[in-house]
Amino acid sequence: MILHISTFQAEGGAAVAASRLNRALRNHGVDSRLLVYRVVKPEVGVTAWADTSWKEKMFWLRFGAERLRFLPYEKDKSVRFAFSPAAVGVPLERHPLVQQASVINLHWINFGFVSLGGLEKLFRLGKPVVWTMHDMWAFTGGCHYSRGCERYRSHCGFCPYLKNPGEHDLSSQIFNRKKNLLAAAPLTFVSPSRWLSGLIRHAALTDHLPVLTIPNPIDTSVFLPVDKGAVRRKLSLPVNKKLVLFAGANTQDPRKGYAYFRDALNALAATAGEIEILLFGKSQPDAYHDLQLPIHDLGKLTDTTQIAEAYAAADLMVVSSIEDNLPNTVMEAMACGTPVVGFDNGGIPDMIDHLKNGYVAEYRSAESLAEGIRWILENDADENISHSARQKVLETYAEGIVARQYEDLYQSLT
Repeated sequence: MILHISTFQAEGGAAVAASRLNRALRNHGVDSRLLVYRVVKPEVGVTAWADTSWKEKMFWLRFGAERLRFLPYEKDKSVRFAFSPAAVGVPLERHPLVQQASVINLHWINFGFVSLGGLEKLFRLGKPVVWTMHDMWAFTGGCHYSRGCERYRSHCGFCPYLKNPGEHDLSSQIFNRKKNLLAAAPLTFVSPSRWLSGLIRHAALTDHLPVLTIPNPIDTSVFLPVDKGAVRRKLSLPVNKKLVLFAGANTQDPRKGYAYFRDALNALAATAGEIEILLFGKSQPDAYHDLQLPIHDLGKLTDTTQIAEAYAAADLMVVSSIEDNLPNTVMEAMACGTPVVGFDNGGIPDMIDHLKNGYVAEYRSAESLAEGIRWILENDADENISHSARQKVLETYAEGIVARQYEDLYQSLT
């Protein structure tokens, strides 16, 4: 039995990816289970660690303790949830599913679910461990994304996330703890993107460990093209406008690069009378007050069918992230036949084939984003770009294709 361990079942992109992988493996005959701290949507093959109200309370106490551990060190509140000391966790090594598993597949495990001590106990079980990396945390001194810092390549310290950075600061202490932990761990890394695979290979903590690049899967029977006019009428959207989608991003997170999206669309506002903006996600409506084009905000969507319809309603999507792994939103949009414009960074170029199924913009250039939007709108009248976007997903990210790669990996370890 393959056991996936993830803090969350559905909250956040990493949790969604872990759930999709577990589902894809089960759909293709693999005995796969997912262990999360709580189940928010009952599903076969998904088990909650917090199966009593007492465990639920204890988890939140651990979550609070984990945040309090970092509070005296944080530079400011903007980094509060971007750095995990992993000082607190639950005793997963004694869980029946952990005991039964032939392979343990870790995913995103922070926020008080798995501590560094808990990781050590899992490794001591002697079972093969696969760690699917959804960010950089495994090989840094605590940050989930380094924001350009490269100290993890030699030794963390002088951390830009900390109030009082120094040679022996908290990041240095965590780095040393991880160094001992990973030295002889029975561990294989999987990265969904070539970008993150490269970082793993050159990080001081992980350069001795094997790493494979296997993308996240997607259910192409859920995310698929539909009649654009019909879905726009259903969602009360204009049928005769060019809708540019900005999906799911927190405008307050600098990593998501909202300012580049804003500047690109405002640059087009004077010359592109047909363009309007389509939004969905968790940001408040007033977060977009500085956009100069008409806005259609669908709000927060949780139902996958509604999310797929929102993608299908758009003419294109813009992903302005300046640091990301393999964004689910890009894959979802492309599966729905919606081309994407995104920066040349992270895993985005893995998915977008420039001038074939989308547009890879110059990094951190709002002008290049605007050019990409213009190029797709001018060149996709016959929907060849849209078709190519869907085809890329079918050939690379469909459930069966990804499940087979993971199954081969598991078999090689047992």
